[in-house]
Amino acid sequence: MEAGAKVRIGPATIASDLALKDLFIALGAGWRDFRSDPKYGLFFAAIFVGGGLGLAYFLLSRGEVFWLIPAAAGYPLLAPFAAAGLYEISRRHESGKDLGWGPVLGAVKAGDGQLPVMGVIAFVIFSFWVILAHTVFGVFLGQAGLGAAPLETLMSTAGLAMLVVGSAIGSIIALFLFSIMVVSLPMMIDREVDFITAIIVSVKSVTSNGPIMLIWAMFIAVLLFLAMLPGFMGLFLVVPLLGHATWHLYRRVISY
Repeated sequence: MEAGAKVRIGPATIASDLALKDLFIALGAGWRDFRSDPKYGLFFAAIFVGGGLGLAYFLLSRGEVFWLIPAAAGYPLLAPFAAAGLYEISRRHESGKDLGWGPVLGAVKAGDGQLPVMGVIAFVIFSFWVILAHTVFGVFLGQAGLGAAPLETLMSTAGLAMLVVGSAIGSIIALFLFSIMVVSLPMMIDREVDFITAIIVSVKSVTSNGPIMLIWAMFIAVLLFLAMLPGFMGLFLVVPLLGHATWHLYRRVISY
């Protein structure tokens, strides 16, 4: 497809001329949205952080350390759905509408109840990743686990092989989830559209802007990973920033 070309799918027209500068523009606009009403971003980030800490506590309290590693690695897969309310905030900023907890929280019922279906899809994919990653862990390290010296175990031949295979599988799953959700979720906040059409539009948006969308996906993955290192606390900044920025990127790619 030629640069600047557009394709029509359902109610949406998809641009294929996304450039690197658009990512910086989206991040700048997302930062402004967050700063203008930080309480909303911090609220949704707190829910996401609380969910991650709760999951970690549940697994650790049951002695399921081996399940904790894949769960922590895959938890960022749920971030796009956690940002649904942030899309509504940016939409209201853009249209000049008043903000309030009612309409912001009500965004989860957008698309005539279709948005929760996307949440179920995200959870199913997350669960699939946890099981698959745990299987990879077991295949390469067996009953030995991480042992008393986890770093030494991970740097062993089996440990490095596990990291390579697990990372490859995780990247494929993450890219798949990114492709079906990066545009579909803000689109369902913005318009009354069924989730299947929204997914098709999202995938087409990614494939029509492949290199830039891949950079965006990698940037999101790295930023979320780094934000999780200090006890999930970095997510209080990163989740709102990426959520608002994703809305503005959606508005750049999709027109009606």
